[in-house]
Amino acid sequence: MAPALTKAQQDELRQIANAIVANGKGILAADESTGTIGKRFAGISVENNETNRRDYRELLFSLDKEAGIGNYIGGCILFEETLFQKGADGTPLVQILQEHKIIPGIKVDKGVVPLPGTDGETVTQGIDGLGERCAKYKAGGAQFAKWRAVLKISDYGPSELAIQENAYTLARYATICQQNGLVPIVEPEVLCDGTHTLERCQEVSERVFAAVYKACLDHNLYLEGSLLKPNMVTPGMQCPVKATPEQVACATVTALSRTVPPAVVGITFLSGGQSEEAASQNLNAINNFGDKARKPWALSFSYGRALQASVLKAWQGKAENVSAAQNELRKRAYANHMACLGKYHGDIEGASAGDSLFIANHQY
Repeated sequence: MAPALTKAQQDELRQIANAIVANGKGILAADESTGTIGKRFAGISVENNETNRRDYRELLFSLDKEAGIGNYIGGCILFEETLFQKGADGTPLVQILQEHKIIPGIKVDKGVVPLPGTDGETVTQGIDGLGERCAKYKAGGAQFAKWRAVLKISDYGPSELAIQENAYTLARYATICQQNGLVPIVEPEVLCDGTHTLERCQEVSERVFAAVYKACLDHNLYLEGSLLKPNMVTPGMQCPVKATPEQVACATVTALSRTVPPAVVGITFLSGGQSEEAASQNLNAINNFGDKARKPWALSFSYGRALQASVLKAWQGKAENVSAAQNELRKRAYANHMACLGKYHGDIEGASAGDSLFIANHQY
């Protein structure tokens, strides 16, 4: 059988994937849908219109080059509107990212819909026409893509049907992306909603990750040109027994080592409602876990709320606060960069660093 990709295609995908997570870099997830960013803006009394969305995204992308944000952030996931948007002076926002040596990416799924035959479980839509959209996004400057699947822990779930359907769809999406020159981020998120224990989350996460990579191998995904964006293994947000960063690290690394092929370039964790500080502390513990633990991948971050909560609080939609807001992003990006290196000491404060960012049944 002929390979699904040419050697030139494989080389390009592998180089992009490695560049995103090189040298302790991670991903800024700025791909909130118009509705979701409206909820964020409502918290600071800012109107949700195109101009304000543009101004906020331009704030995130246009730090002074001397701030060195490109040393901490290797990629940025965009919503479709932002990929083709221009800043206030007419400069394409994608160009601003590229000038900081940050690789632009794009959210390509179209959200979740109910999965028939289940008790409220979901599957992600957006496969129809995906190839054509990927070609358009590649031409617009995107170099990688993201697709989020959502699974929820309950007394009897997630069901095997939900696990298999979401795994199959993630694999199909990923291969379509690679055929169009985009590195796929595979995101099977096991939600932190619930009272489940750390051990239960680990059990479910292992089942989900294993199913995803079985499907990826069945679809001939080129693993060396891909990234994984999983949840960290944590107790449910309503669980009375909390876990230390060291316990989270042990459960997370164990689950990944049992299920994720070493050929995968990097694991860029989602923050999943953790506070900014908890997301950094847990990432640091994961990178420090076990001298003899097998960790063949870059262990990095792909944070949205855990990089932006303090930014929004500092900005408040006011032009005079742009510099202060950008400083909050620089601090959190640096904290997570250091956590990727296992050198974060919890010594970076932020406007919302300790605030809970949990949103039940969170949707982008």
